[in-house]
Amino acid sequence: MLPNKWRARPKGGPLDPALASWLCEPGSLTARCLRNSSEFRVRLLRYEKEQALADEGIRLNQSRHPAWVREVALECDGIPVIFAHTTLSTASNGRLSQWLSRLGSNSLGSLLFTHPGFRRNHIEYRRLDKRHPLFQRAAALGTTGDILWARRSLHRLGNQQVLVTEVFLPSVVLLAD
Repeated sequence: MLPNKWRARPKGGPLDPALASWLCEPGSLTARCLRNSSEFRVRLLRYEKEQALADEGIRLNQSRHPAWVREVALECDGIPVIFAHTTLSTASNGRLSQWLSRLGSNSLGSLLFTHPGFRRNHIEYRRLDKRHPLFQRAAALGTTGDILWARRSLHRLGNQQVLVTEVFLPSVVLLAD
């Protein structure tokens, strides 16, 4: 049986050690991708205003307001390895709203881990199955299988907070450390 909620630790079955090292990476996944590939790219898939997913709205305390949703594929050597889904409430404006709208195909991770004003909350983990909307969006990148691991964390800057969810594609374990 799959866990149906986000958890403080990865749970729900055996975890490949190579995948576990990526899933539990405390730093920037962008920086790690740059270290482990000869060519790194962030491919912007979409950026639009929409309703946050149910569990995101609860986590962001803003279920009634629409959110800015940005989705990208992190690609190493031309292969998608991570699907990233970012949700930012439209309830408040600030620097983060402006920065997110201008990112394009630049990495959000490089901003989150270098700007001194950001505070990151704890990381949560979840196994996603085919019923989860983020599994379906990640699978559109050409992945196979019934389960994908994901993690998410809330980053705060002033009165704004952004929820970043990263879904790990099976190809991530092929990157050498």
